[in-house]
Amino acid sequence: MKKSIYIMFIALLTFSACDNGFEELNINPTKPSQVSVANKLTAAQKFMSSERYDNWRANLIYQSTMMQHIATTAGYWSGDKYTWNRGYASSLIDRYYENAVKSIEDIMLQLNTEEAPEEMKAIARIMRVYIYSRLTDLYGDIPYSEAGQAVISGILKPKYDAQSEIYPDLLNELEESAAALGSGTSGFGAADVIFQGDQGKWKRLANSLMLRLGFRLIKRDAAASQAWVTKAINGGVMQSNDDIFFFPHDSNNRNGNSEAFDADGNQRLSETFVDWLQASDDPRLPVLARRRIDGSTDPADLKGLPNGLDSNTLLGATGEASTTAFAEPNIVNIGQMNAPMFFQSYAEVELLLAEANVRWGLAGDAATHYNAGVTAAMKMLSMYGAGAEISDADITTYLTNNPYNASNALEQINNQYWAATFLNEYEAFANWRRVGFPVLTPVNYPGNETNGTIPRRLTYPESDQSNNADNYAAAVAAQGPDVLTTRVWWDN
Repeated sequence: MKKSIYIMFIALLTFSACDNGFEELNINPTKPSQVSVANKLTAAQKFMSSERYDNWRANLIYQSTMMQHIATTAGYWSGDKYTWNRGYASSLIDRYYENAVKSIEDIMLQLNTEEAPEEMKAIARIMRVYIYSRLTDLYGDIPYSEAGQAVISGILKPKYDAQSEIYPDLLNELEESAAALGSGTSGFGAADVIFQGDQGKWKRLANSLMLRLGFRLIKRDAAASQAWVTKAINGGVMQSNDDIFFFPHDSNNRNGNSEAFDADGNQRLSETFVDWLQASDDPRLPVLARRRIDGSTDPADLKGLPNGLDSNTLLGATGEASTTAFAEPNIVNIGQMNAPMFFQSYAEVELLLAEANVRWGLAGDAATHYNAGVTAAMKMLSMYGAGAEISDADITTYLTNNPYNASNALEQINNQYWAATFLNEYEAFANWRRVGFPVLTPVNYPGNETNGTIPRRLTYPESDQSNNADNYAAAVAAQGPDVLTTRVWWDN
């Protein structure tokens, strides 16, 4: 018996000795033990633009039609008729948490672990703010402080943070990130496909996002809104279209909106949008729209489709038996697979500066900012290609015939903001909820979920009711029913 124990003991010692260095021997020297954080940044930026799935459902099917940029008779375009498709409504959460959120939280961990320069951390923090701001603006209370921590911290059921707590943190993150940025090129270099590591552009973006999010507080806390807007302006915001925050798609990484247009031929431009453009001879109309039946871009040929119709009510409402006579998005210009995906534009910033002057006397002359915003919105269309360019002469004519009107300033400014955010429907929907312009006439389609009112948010994934039941229930108890008409915190 003693001999047997002795043999086993010797065997264990031998195995231990053989195991010494075993992990090192099994590391492949030709492969990195950690993926470069620069490569991860490129992927995270693509995740912010996302893919066909959620751009089709959340951005186009729901928000573009609720904002009456787009209309359709197709029944599954739920936003056009205020019906509820829970899978479509939760599509941004479904994609952003598994891709953008998980990616940015992993990047932040690696940057901290590797003790990366503060300017690199600041760029990642700004991206993180953008990701979570899009989520909370659309849904309200969301997983934030514990989000993306499944692998990092083992948190599989994150709590939902109140938007009232998320927003101050997002704004503080922007302030600290802007302060950490200087000039020159960041350590990300060319891996940063948005700004190529230009710290100055990232700094101006941080302040521009601060301007946007500061204005979101206007209904909830006007004093705080003014304070953050003032801070953003003093910090320095976007200066030209060269500062636009966008993702540059190519044939390998295709624009999700364009993929949706390619897969779905049902979308038409809304009568509300086309009529507004035609009323002022807006030169953007033939760039953004073409007639479905023959591709004509002559403004005289372009008419919009009323929202809230189906194939049974179309003829009686319009005199048309099909939708081919109506204008559709001009995919030759704005629907190419390599089209840029805009996150925040210089035009939006200038229009917000105009509003800041109207409300609080900030930022200089409102008319100057208004004219700069409209001009930038028209000039930025050239980023879609040569066919989308609008001449300086046409812009001057438009501004001459449609001058800034101080007596109706807030509506005029925000109507232009609505036009400038066409296809960035996340921002169009958020700004409409913030300020109430443009004035949209709701539809009242039979069986709609909102009693004929425009929705105020989209809804959580049904799976959260079982996979994260306690935290889901706490969020609903705090915010209100998980339905389309419940308002997020800053919309109250």
